[in-house]
Amino acid sequence: MHTPDEVLKRLRMYSLSLPESSEVQSWGHPNFRAGRKTFAVFEYYQGIPSIAIRIDAAEKESLLSDSRFYRTPYAGNRGWISIRIDRRVSWDLIQDLVLKSYRIVALKKMIKLLEID
Repeated sequence: MHTPDEVLKRLRMYSLSLPESSEVQSWGHPNFRAGRKTFAVFEYYQGIPSIAIRIDAAEKESLLSDSRFYRTPYAGNRGWISIRIDRRVSWDLIQDLVLKSYRIVALKKMIKLLEID
């Protein structure tokens, strides 16, 4: 994986390529939204760069067994997990998780636009 700035740049490019997505600054860091709902957040938590994403409950527990993941402190009980990016992480994994998160919050019409591309 690259520096946090490079990861943010790549996260931004990928997230904004998804239908009707946008970036807003909230709580002092970039939040990526599908319509009005957030699907990914780039942040530093306790000095560690990370990406927070929504995930379904079944996959959440499996991911939490991996030391790169932790319950997002402010929203972990609401379907959010975070992945540390201060160590080697596959971009394919991040992209897969961001897309899953997008699909959880996006409207059906947005998800249909994914299928058109």
